[in-house]
Parts: sequence; structure tokens; C-alpha cells
Amino acid sequence: MFEQLQDKLSGVLKTIRGQGKITENNISQSMRDVRRALLEADVNFKVAKAFVSRVQEKAEGVKVFTSVSPGQQFIKLIQDELVDFLGGDTEVLEFNNSGLTVILIAGLQGSGKTTTSAKLASLLKKRQNRKPLLIAADLQRPAAIDQLEVLARQINVPVYSERIEDAVLVVKSGLKHAESLDVDTVLIDTAGRLHVDKELMIELKNIEAIASPDEILYVADGMTGQDAVTSSMAFSESISMSGIVLTKMDGDSRGGAALSIRKVTGESIKFIGTGEGIDGLEIFHPNRLANRILGMSDVISLVEKAQEFIDDEEAEKLAKKMISKDFNFEDFRQQMKQIQKMGSI
Repeated sequence: MFEQLQDKLSGVLKTIRGQGKITENNISQSMRDVRRALLEADVNFKVAKAFVSRVQEKAEGVKVFTSVSPGQQFIKLIQDELVDFLGGDTEVLEFNNSGLTVILIAGLQGSGKTTTSAKLASLLKKRQNRKPLLIAADLQRPAAIDQLEVLARQINVPVYSERIEDAVLVVKSGLKHAESLDVDTVLIDTAGRLHVDKELMIELKNIEAIASPDEILYVADGMTGQDAVTSSMAFSESISMSGIVLTKMDGDSRGGAALSIRKVTGESIKFIGTGEGIDGLEIFHPNRLANRILGMSDVISLVEKAQEFIDDEEAEKLAKKMISKDFNFEDFRQQMKQIQKMGSI
């Protein structure tokens, strides 16, 4: 998704990197190019303007070190500002240590709320040893309950559902049901609409009042452009959002609008959807994404993905075969199958 932004910025950074001296003139020219790259990647124009102003302001007041070139210093300024632009530190979910942790999933129809609810349940179960329960409170979209139940069976997570018309009652009953189960986390999949409307917000506010959620995650479709920014503002003004999940981030849209949501709402991006599979949800690390956008390697994420999908015992066995020169074509095929599990390289 960030290929266009990466391509544009890498050209700008290549020019900056060769600068032997940083002057007001080449700072101004470079920042014009950065602003253009951001706008072409569909970053909100107010956000792009603020980003450029802050970098320019810092660049003009920075002390030039002799150990690195001025161009490299300037790139570091852009990198630091981009990390801040994306949220600074990695934000984690707040769990209720004295009882049930309740997570409310909200967003527009088609943004991927139901899939995200199941993906998040899978992530919490696998990586954090949580015991989740899903509540199917999307009673507007046909087959939403069926979809959640199918996904939940794949990860062996219980679902509470009722085929009635009152979502608030379903949530109330679901939370009561959770008390009788061996679960510690409840994820509520709520209904969406094609656009922000009064009826949707009233229902969400009522569910929020009943559930008293520890987290309210707004699910934003990374492919909808500036509409995602507008709708996220409307949601943040109506409910107590605590974080954002960006979905469809493996697509080919420009990505800038989705990233603008962080600055516009003031809420942190906590997860990004990176694929259709049930494991296609990742914790969002601003510094790693900033490195990727600037064309710097994100080795840490690659290693983490490898640890998740590659069998340690099998890898060790293959390594011994390679050392003893017994490694054959079948071993190579097995190795490729393990790498394929990681998804797109």
C-alpha cells in the first residue's frame, strides 16, 4: 500500500542525502518535494502542511554534527517526525485485571469489522493467552452473524448470538452469558452503515453505556481515501474511541488517507490488517512502518513473522542436513512451504 509514498520519498531523500551543506534554500526545496509526495499519496492536506512545517522548523534550528553528513541529519529529522506522525510509541490494549476486558469494535459497513473481530480474537488467544468470547451484535447486515460464527469456529472461540432486532439486548445478554464461561475478554462486533447516521450513533452510544468497554476500536478501511478521514472524525466526536484498526493495508491504494486518521482523531493506530487470512492482523509499530516508508528495512517484523510460522525443530533439522551435505530437493521443498506460510515477502 505504501509503495507510491515510498517511491516518491525515496527520490527526495536520495537528493537530500547528497547534500554537503544544508541551507535554507535546499531545505525549502526538499520540503516542497516532501509535501508533494505526501499529497500525491492522499495524505490529508492539513496534516501534510503541519508535517512539513514541523520538519522545516526543526531543520533550521538543528546543530550540524561533523560525524554525519548534513543530508543524513535531515533524513533523521524526517524519520523522527514521521514516527511521531504515525503515533510515536507502540500502543497496546488496556486489559482489565480485575474482571472481564470488554472491547467494542465499531466502524462503517464494509470496513471489515466482523473479520477484524475474529482476527483480533485469534491474535489475543495465540500471542497473549487470552480467552476471548465474541458477541455478534451486527444485526443489520445479512449473514453477519453466520460469518462471525464461521470465523470463530476456525480459531475455536465461542460466539454469543441471538437472531433478534435489538442489538443492545444481545450485548446485555452476551455479557451476562460471559460471566458463566471461562473467558476473560469479550469482543463486541457492532453494526455499521454505508455512511455515518443518527441511528447508527444512537445504537453505538447505547451499547457503550451497557457494556462500559475498556477499549473502543474504530475500524477504518485503508482503501476508502479521504472518506475514511471524514467518517473517523464523526465517530471520534460521538463515541469514546481508544484506538484505530486500519484494514486492507495489503491493497494497492495510496495509504496516505488512512494514516491521516491518526493525526485527525488524535487516537493511536493499534492494529493493521495485512491479509484475508485469520492471521492477517498485526500490532502497529510506528517506527517500523516509518522505516518501511522511507525505504529502510524492517527486519524486526520479518523475524517476528518467521518465528510465528517457521517450526524451530524442523529448521534445526534442515540446518544440520545442510552442514552434513545431506540437504536434498525434498528438504528444499519443505523449506519453501514454511516460507510460503509467512505470506507475501
